[in-house]
Formats: sequence, C-alpha cells, structure tokens
Amino acid sequence: DTSVLAGLYGPAEAKISKELPDRAALEVLLRPKVGLPGVLERSREQLLRQTCEAVVLGVLHPRTAITLVLQVLSDAGSLLSCCLNAACMALLDAGLPLAALFCGVTCALQPDGTILLDPTARQEQEARAILTFAIASSERKVLMANTKGSCSVEEMQQCLAAAQRAADAVFQFYRDSVRRRYSKS
Repeated sequence: DTSVLAGLYGPAEAKISKELPDRAALEVLLRPKVGLPGVLERSREQLLRQTCEAVVLGVLHPRTAITLVLQVLSDAGSLLSCCLNAACMALLDAGLPLAALFCGVTCALQPDGTILLDPTARQEQEARAILTFAIASSERKVLMANTKGSCSVEEMQQCLAAAQRAADAVFQFYRDSVRRRYSKS
C-alpha cells in the first residue's frame, strides 16, 4: 500500500553552478506526503541519487541537468524500496540511456531471525533490523545497501540472497509494465 509518484525532467540546460563538463548532473528530490523534507528525506535523496548515477549513462548528455522528483503518496512500509522502483521506472519511461535497470527490495529481520520481504510499517517497527538493497538487473549486483538496526554478517547475507531472488519478480513486473504500455496502439 506504499505508493510514490515520480516525475523526471531533462536532460535540460543546467545552471552554470551545477553543470558538469563530462556528464549530466542528476538531482533527486524526495517530497514527503505532508510537510517539508527533513533530514531523513535528504539522506534518502542521496542514496537514491547515488543509485541512479550508477546506472544512468550521463556521459551521453554532458553539461545537462536531470531532475527526478519523487512525491510520497502513501507510506505503509518499505518506502525506500518503493522510491527506488519508482525512480527506475521513471528513468526507463523517460528513455534515458541506462547501463542496467535496478530495483529496491526491503527485508525485515524479525526478532526470531525470520526474514520478511516487503514489510509493512508495523512489521518494520517490530523488526530487529531493516535492510534495503538496490539490485542491478545485470548479474544481480548490489548498487546500494541501507540498514537500520542490528544483524550479524550471516543474517545480512541471507537477507541479500532473499532480496536478489525477489528482484527477479520486480524485473518481471518492469517487463510486463513496459510491454503493456507500448503494446497499446
């Protein structure tokens, strides 16, 4: 029940202060459902920007600006992975050149050690640790990992393996969505 609206603007002319001579300057803005963005949103913006920069072939658009605006519509848990998925779909839909696709998967590590994928807000509160991964479509590489709480190295590896398996379902969803969008004529 978590939903995020994504808008992508650019590549467009960049302000001189933000212009990069060798690639596009990527800006990510995360807008909360209510109120002004705070420290948490700024931190997530940085994670999202770094993940997007890892796949966007910005060298093909030097001296330009790309702005990605993510508006939170509802947050019922797994917000960061929802933002990652919305960001990737926006990049894909805008036709920007990408080295790979990526998806976000959130795992909640329960007190008894069980792993829950795509946890709700309540499940996140009860969890011992929450791990969010950005996984690339090429070789299921990890582009970003964010953890909250405590877990052992083995538990983190188990969560990562579960997230990499779950990524297949998200990439299939991307394929189905693109197929539906472009097959209507």
